Amino acid sequence: MAAYENCYWMSADGLKLHYRLYPGDPALPPVVCLPGLTRNARDYDALAARLAGRRQVIAVDFRGRGKSEHARDPMTYVPATYVADMQALLTERRIARFVAIGTSLGGSVAMLLAQAGHGVGGGATIAAALLNDVGPEVDPAGMSRIRGYVGKGSSCPTWMHAARSLADAHGDVYPDWQIEQWLAMAKRLYRLNSSGRIVLDYDLKIAEPLRTPGDDAGPDMWAALSALRDTPVLIVRGGRSDVLAQPVAERMVAALDEAELVTLPGVGHAPTLAEDVLHGPIDRLLERART
Repeated sequence: MAAYENCYWMSADGLKLHYRLYPGDPALPPVVCLPGLTRNARDYDALAARLAGRRQVIAVDFRGRGKSEHARDPMTYVPATYVADMQALLTERRIARFVAIGTSLGGSVAMLLAQAGHGVGGGATIAAALLNDVGPEVDPAGMSRIRGYVGKGSSCPTWMHAARSLADAHGDVYPDWQIEQWLAMAKRLYRLNSSGRIVLDYDLKIAEPLRTPGDDAGPDMWAALSALRDTPVLIVRGGRSDVLAQPVAERMVAALDEAELVTLPGVGHAPTLAEDVLHGPIDRLLERART
């Protein structure tokens, strides 16, 4: 595990939000890591360890996840609020340019941040972006699956029970994983509560906006993606993904001037970004963001 500092910032509505700060070269644009819907900053520890000393890495816990406070109003668990929270962090740290790495929901937030940076008044500029198994369109099958499990509480007596529960529920996502890998995932996704039980490390109310009638209406994400048109972009897709369809990924590449698509066969939603095959593409992306 790479060394890091636990840091905090305040949202506009008064929530204390958390991020991990991994040290690196302050002269280079920092890498800002944005996690998936039910995930947290711990998802990026392996990537931060590989970049240790070279790049400053900021791995955030969105509101309601990890060490960030839970929202008083669950209807703030929406991309527009996550974008506002991130803008507050970027402003506080005086970050003018950064590399955005976003998995699933985090990738959507990255696209919206890019769009916000191109709008009236501007904002921090994305020097390069990695969109991990996410695009402007979400496959209906994947959305249905996600709605089926998000917000359903569960607890386990031991970490091994949590690992086996994950393997049973998501074995089709990582069909080649061994129990050690599921155990590592359990320790990223769950926490030990005050009663000694292993529980999910997010506010179960993050599911409420997904279950509200009319929640499919939202921003034009193809327009958001277009804000990255002249930016180096790495699109990572799981070959078994039910969220990012291959035709959508190919359309994304066609819409961008400097995009690379890497598909990982045998992986579903979403790649961990620790896969060996991604080391080269990620390093190339970061090199392109040096200037």
